[in-house]
Parts: sequence; C-alpha cells; structure tokens
Amino acid sequence: MDFKHESVLLNETIEALNIKENGIYVDCTVGGAGHSIEILKRMGPNGRLVAIDQDEDALIAATDRLKEYKDQVYFIKCNYAYLGKILDSLSIDKVDGVLMDIGVSSYQLDEGERGFSYHKDSELDMRMDKEQDLTARYIVNNYTQEELESIFWNYGEEKWGMRIAEFILKEREEKEIVTTFDLVEIIKKAIPKKVRMEGKHPAKKVFQALRIEVNKELDVLETGINSAVDRLKEGGRLAVITFHSLEDRIVKNIFKELAKGCTCPPEFPVCVCNKVEKVKVINRKPIVPSEEELEKNNRSRSAKLRVCEKL
Repeated sequence: MDFKHESVLLNETIEALNIKENGIYVDCTVGGAGHSIEILKRMGPNGRLVAIDQDEDALIAATDRLKEYKDQVYFIKCNYAYLGKILDSLSIDKVDGVLMDIGVSSYQLDEGERGFSYHKDSELDMRMDKEQDLTARYIVNNYTQEELESIFWNYGEEKWGMRIAEFILKEREEKEIVTTFDLVEIIKKAIPKKVRMEGKHPAKKVFQALRIEVNKELDVLETGINSAVDRLKEGGRLAVITFHSLEDRIVKNIFKELAKGCTCPPEFPVCVCNKVEKVKVINRKPIVPSEEELEKNNRSRSAKLRVCEKL
C-alpha cells in the first residue's frame, strides 16, 4: 500500500502549534503522518504524540513512517470526536497541542475503490472508517428526495440539488445506483449542458455532500473542537485545517464563541451568566497556502488554517 498524501500548510501549522520539547500532542487525523513526523522531530525523547485516524490504511502507513519514534507514539484507530475518551484511556489529562487536518486525503481520492473520486469508477462507498455501515450507495438508493435535496444543498451548496435528487429517484426506480460513474452520469443528465461546461466537474459538490453525510464530518468537527479545547493545557494550541467554506465557517464560529466572555446585559451589576473566555484566537483571518505551495500541490488551493490558544 502506497499511502501518498501531501501535507498542506505544513510549516505554518508546525509553527502555529509552538512545539514544546517535552510536550504531549495529538494529531486527530494522522493520515500519512506528514504533520506528525515534523512534530516529533521538534520534540525530545520524552515528548509524546497521540496519532488518531479512523482509516485503518492511514494508521498502517503512519505506523511505518513513524517507526523510529514508535516508543513516543500512541496509535489509535478511532474517530477524533471521541478525543476525551481516547485521552482518558491513555491516562492523559491535558495536552500541549492538537491538530485537526479535516477532509479527505490524497490517498483516499486516488485509491479508486474507496469511492471518493468522481474521476474513477468504483462502488459508491466514501467511508473513512471501512467498518461502519452507512455508505454513499445506501444514501443514494434509500434516502427520500427531500433528504437528498437537503444534503446536496446544506453540505455541497449545489443549486441543482433538487433536480439531481429528482433524477436519482427516477433512476433507482429502474435499477440500483451502484458505482461512482452511475451517479456521475445521473448528475450530468440533471445539470444543463451549458452549466456543465462552465468549469468545475459537475459532480464535485454532490460527491462532497455525500462524503460529509456518510462520515458525519460537520458534527464530528464541532464535537472534536470542543473536546480538544477542554483537554488543552493553559497556553496549549489547537490548529484546524479545513478545505471548504462549510468547515471553515464552523471553526470560525466556534472559536469566536469560545473566545467570548460574559454575555450579561451591561446594566447588570454583576455577572450571572458565568461565561468566561476559554481561548484566544491567534489569527483572525485564516492562514492560506503560499503561491509556492499552490504551484507544488494544486489540492491545497482551498485550505485554510485557524489557530486558537487555551487561556
């Protein structure tokens, strides 16, 4: 297995985490371990890394790449939404930094059989955790038209979602929709030719929406951020890399809320809400890839990095 994944915003992320020599760090989506290995290089022999991924292939690749640091790394197959329970199981109370690199990896896109790519024909799958039950194939063949429309709009901002959902229902009355190319052909039929010729692949937004629904990515992101902040030491940092506007908006809003103190009306003589600032937002505007990185890795073009620090 060749798990190729170009780590996005690598230098910016490592700098933002402010690595301590004897710290404890968590990579919530270790993938090909590009970020993790740089974290470990900056730590001493007493530093520790918790490497989490729900994709077994990613963990196998990460274990191999980080083998010289094996005594410093805990490899955990799990969804990072359970970060608190993971740390409890390792008897770790607080950590110095957490990294979340959200979304699908280059390996998952390039490995056709995983069903993430609209460029390769395979069974509609899209599961990051291959042991879970819900797949993209089940969704397109069993969700109601209204549910499909909602997913395509809320998770893909696909303005042709209503028509695409309608075409999917008509197609599945005749036969089951099994492969990625089956779905691509339906999408192409649903979207007018003039619109299809305007630039981006016509299936891009629908595939994104299905992937998010299959893996419950937005729900996991919100839970994960709050769990990470709860387990950070004072001065510890959380760095989150996102790849589309929905994710970035969630991160921005949660950081903003966590950085907000008392919300009592100004006329109240004393605070009764008991709300205190939990974090300081390090970068008000997201950090984006440099021109040099964009030239080397086209897939980094939509990446955004936001960082907060525990108070």
